[in-house]
Amino acid sequence: MNGAADDGSANGIVLNGTIGNVRPQPIIDEMRASYLDYAMSVIVARALPDARDGLKPVHRRILYAMSDMGLNPGTPYKKSARIVGEVLGKYHPHGDTA
Repeated sequence: MNGAADDGSANGIVLNGTIGNVRPQPIIDEMRASYLDYAMSVIVARALPDARDGLKPVHRRILYAMSDMGLNPGTPYKKSARIVGEVLGKYHPHGDTA
């Protein structure tokens, strides 16, 4: 150390200014904008049925898993827990902890 005060500028941190495209913004404004963006993406991607077939992604996964298991109208029934386990284990994006 040379005895000079370390203001952080050597490692790219500037507290009282801007660096690159990073600029200070009030946290409440950022949270409001980020939450709205996330909520809209969830609504569009998961909560609204697809116009092509009228299914939500979760319903499409369930029907695909049932077809993959060979469950058709003429076959013997399986318990719903078996189908849920199949969907969670193979197709759920977060694994088996839903």
